[in-house]
Amino acid sequence: MSDFLTHECGIALLRLKKPLQYYINKYGTVFYALNKMYLLMEKQHNRGQDGAGIANIKLYVSPGKRYISRMRSIDQKPIQDVFGKIMSRFEGLTSDQLSDADYLQQKFAFTGELYLGHLRYGTYGKNDIENCHPFLRQNNWRTRNLVVAGNFNMTNVDELFDVLVDIGQHPKQKSDTVTVLEKIGHYLDVENQTRFNALKAEGLDNKSISEKIADTLDLGGVLRSSASDFDGGYAMCGLLGHGDAFVLRDPNGIRPAYWYEDDEIVVAASERPVIQTAFNLKAEEVVEVDPGHALIISRNGTAMVEKIIEPGDRNACSFERIYFSRGNDKDIYEERKALGVGVVPKVLEAVEHDLDNTVVSFIPNTAEVCFYGLVKGLEDHLNRSKIERVKGLGPNPSSEEIESILSERTRAEKITVKDAKLRTFISEDATRDDLVAHVYDIAYGTIKPGVDNLVVIDDSIVRGTTLKKSILRILDRLGPKKIVVASSAPQIRYPDCYGIDMAKMGDFIAFQAAVALLKEKGMGHILNETYEKCLKELEKPLAEIENPVTAIYEPFSADEISDKISELLTPEGMGAEVKIIFQNIQGLHQACPNHKGDWYFTGNYPTPGGRRVVNKAFIYYMEGRTERAY
Repeated sequence: MSDFLTHECGIALLRLKKPLQYYINKYGTVFYALNKMYLLMEKQHNRGQDGAGIANIKLYVSPGKRYISRMRSIDQKPIQDVFGKIMSRFEGLTSDQLSDADYLQQKFAFTGELYLGHLRYGTYGKNDIENCHPFLRQNNWRTRNLVVAGNFNMTNVDELFDVLVDIGQHPKQKSDTVTVLEKIGHYLDVENQTRFNALKAEGLDNKSISEKIADTLDLGGVLRSSASDFDGGYAMCGLLGHGDAFVLRDPNGIRPAYWYEDDEIVVAASERPVIQTAFNLKAEEVVEVDPGHALIISRNGTAMVEKIIEPGDRNACSFERIYFSRGNDKDIYEERKALGVGVVPKVLEAVEHDLDNTVVSFIPNTAEVCFYGLVKGLEDHLNRSKIERVKGLGPNPSSEEIESILSERTRAEKITVKDAKLRTFISEDATRDDLVAHVYDIAYGTIKPGVDNLVVIDDSIVRGTTLKKSILRILDRLGPKKIVVASSAPQIRYPDCYGIDMAKMGDFIAFQAAVALLKEKGMGHILNETYEKCLKELEKPLAEIENPVTAIYEPFSADEISDKISELLTPEGMGAEVKIIFQNIQGLHQACPNHKGDWYFTGNYPTPGGRRVVNKAFIYYMEGRTERAY
């Protein structure tokens, strides 16, 4: 993606099912779990570079000993910082000490059996240590302690906050993380108190009651009560002080979560291949947490999946497949190639089928797999053309004629190279933009000036700022006749509110294009009419809210909007003609059949909270307000 976006966070949960001494004896290190957690988090560093955190719970320590530990960082390399600080505590220990599980668990933090890691990309709140997960809710009763981390955005924080106030709480902050933590914590308290009262009536003493609650606590019931009115996309994890743990996924499956279990461990993460890599597994051994379900791990190590909320229509985020998840997942790799194949018809149309004088490439590097799909699609087209042309040569073609046809190839080149990130010390806009324009460099001599078309594929185009200020000017130095930028994703028209930091309508180049067309064609009244409709929508109960913003795009075809985007993003003084084309919705769904979430392209939000957000985003645009819509 040439436009930088912050987005879905990353989660990693690990439960050791055997005593610590088992791993020391079998793997020769007390750091088995920490090494695995480092791998799980480092392999997901693409999901969060604003901060990192890890929490650990020891299951078998006596009262008076610390059993919950947490470390967080907002360092420039937060994962390395967190693990560096943890590992420094063990420096100077003898080999005998490092082989003694009892000694280590009594004396050192992060030697427990239950781990929760988090990688943060902030879409809400400042980037300070207090906004880093995991979050703690502490209590002197082990079964009331709660550690929470997740990959989520809630769209109904105001309502959830009011629920907490109505039950008598005084939350310290109105954020989705704090609200979720306190809501789960409240029902955890209720569950504890209910069980305490029942066991007390049976005549048990308080110490026995605490142990009994730890063995019988209904974590699924706690989650059902807590999540009944959650609206958003989420994959959230929690640890309880006595050793229970959970991974809860939203009923539409918007945010991803995967898990694996054997006789030694239970592990969960945001992406399948990181679990495969960390534990040397096959893809089919790692399974999804079902939408609306929770993976619940009891203190005795038993893992089960339990339905928490009735699943809705599956709307797994398609952006995970287009861009955010690592491309080494076997399915994602094929899907991204399919996205490249899907833009072939529009590419052929844009270059008027003149493949002899067309060079194809990609920008940025994350679009490389789509590029392979584009090349494959063009080669398939060429092969079909070759077959027909060879047939047309008649019964006795010459070798030269056949060779001339068969020698045609797709001209694929690596046109651009991204240099190390340039940090400019100049604040003046024009000069800074000139420096930014040199983030990429080009392979000179790859284009026949004035003759060749240049096609570059991008993952997606959100704002188009980098294209206009940098990339197109750089590509123009090669002297192509035409530059075609092909987006493997459809036009981004609506804000996301479930994890991707796309909250403002006015930022989207597709929206800017639609507004420009409305004004040019004397249909500006649609903007005002839509504004009035949005105001009325916000007066409705949350469940009844609809999305009237689709009216902005209805008068125009996707191609008309693409043409306007091309016009808006063409820098002044370009030598080449600029054409920007997009994947269509059908091509997206064909390439990613199990990830139908497309609200940022279509406006079809899977929850009412999303529809409220798009109404607010449009209202803020019309009122000139720059604040976020959620």
